[in-house]
Order: sequence, then C-alpha cells, then structure tokens
Amino acid sequence: MTKDDSTAPGTVPSLPPTAGKESMAFTLNDLLTLTKFRLSALVIVTTFVAFWLRAGAQMNFWLLLHTIIGSTLAAFGAAVFNQLMEIEPDSRMTRTADRPLPAGRISPSLAFGLGWLLSSMGLIHLVHRVNMEAAALTALTLATYLFIYTPLKKQSAVNTLVGAVSGALPPLIGWAGAAGLSDKPEAYFRWSLLWEPGAIYLFMLLFLWQLPHFLAINWMYRDEYRRGGFVMLANDDELGARTSRHALAWAVAMLLLMFYPVAYGLVKLWLFLPVALLLNAWLCQRALVFQKNPERATARRLFFGTLIYLPIILLITALAWK
Repeated sequence: MTKDDSTAPGTVPSLPPTAGKESMAFTLNDLLTLTKFRLSALVIVTTFVAFWLRAGAQMNFWLLLHTIIGSTLAAFGAAVFNQLMEIEPDSRMTRTADRPLPAGRISPSLAFGLGWLLSSMGLIHLVHRVNMEAAALTALTLATYLFIYTPLKKQSAVNTLVGAVSGALPPLIGWAGAAGLSDKPEAYFRWSLLWEPGAIYLFMLLFLWQLPHFLAINWMYRDEYRRGGFVMLANDDELGARTSRHALAWAVAMLLLMFYPVAYGLVKLWLFLPVALLLNAWLCQRALVFQKNPERATARRLFFGTLIYLPIILLITALAWK
C-alpha cells in the first residue's frame, strides 16, 4: 500500500490498466492463488500441532476440527485482502504479475466480497464453536497482517519482523483452541494461556524460523521487490553481506531456543535435544555458507533448508513432548 494510494479492507483499491477488466474467466487455480493456499497450509499445520500438543490425552476431535476450520477461513480471507491491497505493486513484479487480480481474471469487487465473507465466517465460527481466545488471536493476526505488515512493506524494512509476528500467531490460536470453553464464566479472556511455556516456545519457533526463510527470499528477489516499491533489508544489499549476516544471527537464535523446552520440562531431553541441536546446526551451516559466500545459489539452499527444517522440528517436538 503506497502513501498516496492507501487501501484497506474497507475500500476497493485503484487498479493498474490490466486489472480494470471485470473478467470472470478464472479457474480453480486462480482461487487457490488468491487465497494463497500453500501459505495458508502453514497456518493449518502449525495450528494443528499446537492444538495437539496442548490437548494431549484430552484431545477433542470436534474442537480441533472447528479450530482448524475457523483459522483456515480467516487465513484465506487475509490472503485475499493482502492481494487486494497490493494489486499495483504485484502488477510490476514478474513473479506476481500473473496473479488473478493484477492479471484481471478476478475482479476486485468479487475478491473484496470473498475476503469479507471468508474472514467474517472464520471469526464467527471460532467465537461460536471454539472460544473467545482463539477468535481474538485470529482477529489480532488479521489486524497485524493487514493493517501493520502490509502497509509497512512500502515504508520500512522492519516489516519483515512484523510479518514474522503475524505468521507466528497461528500456533497460539491452536494452543488457545485446545483449552476449550472456560469453566469460569467471569473469565472473558484467559490471558494466562498466552504465557504458558508451550505457547511461548511455539510462538518463538515460528517467529525465528520465518526470518532466515524470508531474508533468503528477499535477497534472491531484491530487484523484484524494488520494482514493486517494497522496502526490504536486501534492497540495497547487492553484495548480500547485511542480509546474510542477519539470516545467520536469526538461525543461531533458533538454535539457542532449543534449550527453552528442555529447561521448562516440556520435552524428553534425551529424545529432543540431540536431534534438535543437530538439525539446527545443519540449518546454521547453510546460513553460514550464505554469509561467507552470498550468492543466489547459497541463498536458495538456505531457503529450501528452512522448508525442510520446519516440518522436521515440529515432528521432533511432537514426538518428544511430555
């Protein structure tokens, strides 16, 4: 969102020439792209894992299903609004120019209605079928992603940190959802759920993981981001020294985080720590190679390393969870 062409979920943005056509010739793939289905799958997985870990032997399948449904609908809605707010910059970047909105295959008015429908259905579903905490955290995720992160992409490289916060909230939704309804009517919002060691660990894991992941993407596509008018850490870092240094620092921070669940007795030490440290050392090695030799190939290996890392560390955590 630009300073002089700002948009929000309450307005329909001005469009580039290619997006002015009210075309309805869209496909299922266009709808999947509009809702960022692959990225939304991360919301589903992390919400599920957090719910599973907190519920333990008290697993309520229907409560889990309703938590997943609500959070997924909201994630789809957020993705639609995000693309509505970025039609113009998306049209200027090669990697996003063929998205359904800048390409004109889906009209903004249709996307606007779909975004509101998905977001509102997700929040309402969580309020009525799960609990107020899960719904409030989902609303916070939407607000952070749409009203802080998306506008900030045009103004400051700090947007990467803010985006990591919004991306780390879904595990908290699953964690809160597993708590079910409060047995104390006066407890309108149970803040204590957010300070439980398990919730803090999962939030920090997702927060830290996103930083080397997105920094690698930022540097590989820095020309594209500049063309789109986005302010990223890698924009003026042609040699990659600054970006790779940050990526390595966050990877090391993630390695140090592995001691947190051990210190709080959340996991079986003998099963979790050796494998977790080995996995994190492997990722740090990829980040170190990128730092010593910043080029597209090493950034790409770090990026794919983060994709391999996340499901494995979540699996290790689940297997070792007490």
